Amino acid sequence: MNRLARWARTEWGLLYVTVREAVAKRSLRALPMTVGVVCLTGLLQYVQNQPWGYPIVQNAGAVRAEDPLWMALLRTPLSLYVPALDLPVWGALAQILFVFGVAEICLGWWRALAIAYVATLAGTLYARTGIGFGAHAPFGLPWTDAQVVDTGPSAAVVGLAVFVSWRYGAYLTAGAVTLAMVAEVLLKENLAGKEHLAALMAVGMLCLAVAVRHRYGQEPHDRLTRTRRLRPTPARPKVP
Repeated sequence: MNRLARWARTEWGLLYVTVREAVAKRSLRALPMTVGVVCLTGLLQYVQNQPWGYPIVQNAGAVRAEDPLWMALLRTPLSLYVPALDLPVWGALAQILFVFGVAEICLGWWRALAIAYVATLAGTLYARTGIGFGAHAPFGLPWTDAQVVDTGPSAAVVGLAVFVSWRYGAYLTAGAVTLAMVAEVLLKENLAGKEHLAALMAVGMLCLAVAVRHRYGQEPHDRLTRTRRLRPTPARPKVP
């Protein structure tokens, strides 16, 4: 048990301390962006399940590879908050609350949103490219996928989870999420799974850019920060 506890402390210690301190000091006030995203996603889910609301959500936030590129780019920001109709919305809301919340605290709201958008956009652009390659080409997609709606918030959730895990030294967690996405494609080859991999590749490029920035000393490396924050502070001897 001690070995497991040490491993958990090494893997998630800095993440836990960062999130705990923010939530303890500010509660939900530390998560304004996350609360807004959860509320917007729940609202869009309710609206798209109404006979009058389905066409509104589809026209404003549903992205398909068959759409003109300019239209897809205009819809992509809102598509990030449109959950899949065939999946339980409570699961999506729970994932958003947890992953977006941790990312907002650890990265700041605008960085978290930027990474979420990059991950979503990577999946959107991959779908168009994969269909252009064709079903029989490596990384290609069948033409029928052009009519399938993009993944919604799931690509953003996957991308944020990997970036935050990597940034805060939880490398095994980042690897586990990546392997889970690869297994998803191997077990159930569909557009959503391949878009998740495209999102991970885009986030991987962001991680590489951050690593290069660290390499040239423009900001302190997280491992050093992690060690300093988690290392017990030695007690000072009392002066008689």
